Amino acid sequence: MNYYSLNNKTHYVSFQEAVIKGLAPDRGLYFPATLSTLPQSFFDNIQNLSNETITFEAIKQFVGDEIPEMELKQILKETLCFDFPLVKIEDNIYSLELFHGPTMAFKDVGARFMSRCLAYFNRDKDHKNTVLVATSGDTGGAVASGFLGVKGVEVIILYPSGKVSDIQERQLTTLGQNITALEVDGVFDDCQDMVKKAFLDADLQHKNLTSANSINIARWLPQMFYFFFAYKELKKHNKPLIVSCPSGNFGNICAGIIAKKLGLPLTHFVAATNANDTVPQFLEKGIYEAKPSVATISNAMDVGNPSNFVRIQEMYNNDLNEFNKDFSSYTFTDEATKEAMQSIYNHSGYIAEPHGAVGYLGLKKELKNYPDSIGFFLETAHPIKFLDIVEPVLKVQLPIPTQIESVLGKEKISFKIKTYEELKDFLK
Repeated sequence: MNYYSLNNKTHYVSFQEAVIKGLAPDRGLYFPATLSTLPQSFFDNIQNLSNETITFEAIKQFVGDEIPEMELKQILKETLCFDFPLVKIEDNIYSLELFHGPTMAFKDVGARFMSRCLAYFNRDKDHKNTVLVATSGDTGGAVASGFLGVKGVEVIILYPSGKVSDIQERQLTTLGQNITALEVDGVFDDCQDMVKKAFLDADLQHKNLTSANSINIARWLPQMFYFFFAYKELKKHNKPLIVSCPSGNFGNICAGIIAKKLGLPLTHFVAATNANDTVPQFLEKGIYEAKPSVATISNAMDVGNPSNFVRIQEMYNNDLNEFNKDFSSYTFTDEATKEAMQSIYNHSGYIAEPHGAVGYLGLKKELKNYPDSIGFFLETAHPIKFLDIVEPVLKVQLPIPTQIESVLGKEKISFKIKTYEELKDFLK
C-alpha cells in the first residue's frame, strides 16, 4: 500500500515511511492511494467472526507486506486487549463505549497499534524516533501509556495549560521514563501548530520526528475498528444504521467513513461538535474557515481547525452534494450538553460525560430524518475523567476506577513553554 500527500498527489510513500514521518514534507496529511472494498461474504458472516479476525481483514490492505501476517496479528491482539460494549440507552439509541482500555479513552486503540508498529520498524535500528504530539485531552495519556518503555522511542507531549482535566494531565505528566510533557501557554491549536512546524524544521531532521496525533495514519486508521464492532452487534436489527461521533480533530468520524468506503453498511454519519463549529458552518455556507478554538466543558473537542477534515473532504471530493448524501454536522452549547447528560441519566440511569452527551444530541437530531433507523454514538472517555463536570451536573459521586487510581498519587512533572522557539530549543 502506498500513501500520497493531500497537498501533492504525486508524492508517494510506503506505510512504514508514512508512519515514521507522520506528516509529508509539504505539510500534507498522508492518505491511502487505493481503497479496496471487502467482499460481501465478510459482512454477511461478520457476526460469527472474532474481533481480531475482523480487524485483521480491515487493516491488512493498509499495511501490505511491510509487517508479516503473524506480527500484524500479534500487534492487533495486544491492541485489542479490552472490550467495546454497546449499551442500550433508548429503544433506537446505543452508546458504544470506547473507554475500557488502560487510559480509559478511545485513543488507547490507535496509540497501542501505532506504538507496536513503530517498535516493529525500529527492531533492528540503533537510532531513536521522537514522537511529538499535541493533545487537547485524552491523546496525551493514551500516547504516554501506549509508548511507555517502547525501545528506541522518545515521546514529547504538548498540552494547553489549564485546558485539560486534572486526571488527563496526570496521565501524561506522571509516567516518566521516555515520556516528557510540555505545558504550553495557549490553546490546543497553538500546540498543534508547533508540532506541525517542528516536522518541517530542517534544524530538527536529526531528531527523526513523528506524530502520534490522528494525523498519523497508524494512529488514525485503527479507529475504524469500532465501527465494525458496532455493526457486528447491531446487524441483527436489520435497520439503517446512523452513527454520531463527538468531533474535535475529526479522526474518529474520518475513520468511520473509511470503514464505509470498505463496504461497511453505515447509512449516515453525524459530526456532533461543541461551540467549535467550523465544520457545521462549512456545510451550511460551503466555505471552510478555520477559526480560533474556544473553551467548552467538552475540552477534547475544542479544536477550531480540525486536521482530519481535509481527509474527509478528499473522500467526498470536497463536493457539498456528496457530503449531504450521508454526512451531517451539528453544533451544541454547553448548556444543551448538560441538559442532555441530565436527560440521559434521568431516563436510563446511564452516566454520559460531556463528549458522549454531544454525540447523543447529534444522534437524536439526525434520527428525526431517519425515523425507522437505529443509531449509536461514541462514548469516547470514562466519565471519571471529567468528574468536575459530571458530578455537579448529575449530583452523583463517581467511584475511582483502578486505571485512574494508579496515577492520582503521583507527582506531576512538566516543562512550561510559550513559543515555538522554546520548543525547538527543548528538542535540540
